[in-house]
Amino acid sequence: MKVLIMGDRKRYEKYAPQPELSGSFEITYIPRDADPETIRKAGADADILFADAISRVDGNVIRQMKNLKLIHSEGVAYNGIDADAARELGIYVCNNKGANAGAVAEQAVYLMLALLRSGIAGDRAVREGRQIEMKERLMTEGITDLADCRVGLVGMGDIGQATARCLQAFGCELCYWSLHRRSPELEQELSLTWMPLERLASSCDIISLHMAVTPDTMGIIDENFLSRMKKTAWLVNTARGDLVDNQALRAALVHGLIAGAGLDTVSPEPVTADNPLVNLPESCRDRVIFSPHLGGITTGSFRRMHRKLWENAARIARGERPDNIVNGL
Repeated sequence: MKVLIMGDRKRYEKYAPQPELSGSFEITYIPRDADPETIRKAGADADILFADAISRVDGNVIRQMKNLKLIHSEGVAYNGIDADAARELGIYVCNNKGANAGAVAEQAVYLMLALLRSGIAGDRAVREGRQIEMKERLMTEGITDLADCRVGLVGMGDIGQATARCLQAFGCELCYWSLHRRSPELEQELSLTWMPLERLASSCDIISLHMAVTPDTMGIIDENFLSRMKKTAWLVNTARGDLVDNQALRAALVHGLIAGAGLDTVSPEPVTADNPLVNLPESCRDRVIFSPHLGGITTGSFRRMHRKLWENAARIARGERPDNIVNGL
């Protein structure tokens, strides 16, 4: 069987599982941002397509790949894949559900702590010889312990649950909202209180995003949501940049409507220097911490994800159903 991979060859070779899983396939590599014509030509007779989690695979391309049986996201996200077109053609779309949940949860907690402890400004102050000056200023202004924060988790899938488990160790009060409320048993296990989204926005010290991007969640963090947040509250996004209205968040930061933000994901990707959230005025620049969408790309995560890619490829080769089907087949 032929596998077309939209992604970095060195990464795939590094994390390839045992030869018995991947060694029997004919593999072709193209860039993760390949245009539709390149995908079509390289994958004209491909049986399986592995795509970077931010790659775009549109319906027209899928329809022209006559042998295609499986499209598999390398990561958890699959919103760049036309899953509806694939379903119409009987092509499975799968993802790596849960494989990087613990890693992304760690990233969310890191951003929370970095915001509460003035990570960016503090680093610069020490480098510039202003350590005591900043220390004395923060002793007067106050530093909030994470343990003293009410954290609102927006979304309660694998990553939301992993984040809740991490935060339990800090002793935070944990609240959540999701499109579907979780079971009483899970709420009790994770010490969670369900709240309507509007109340979550207005009552929490930290809002942390853990939802997939769908038509229902696109831009869910908008001007209305941000206007309800406390001026002392922080926004953390380790999910997808498309959940956030960039202009609304920029305005909230510039006008001091919220304390700041920790962003592992910003839309669109790749993020450029002229993005409205990156290109902030000096007055609020230190209140935003970025990381380059690395929450879910730890070594352990990639080992789990790449094993699942090839396990599902092997299932397709045997005529079996793959795991983690996301397009309803």
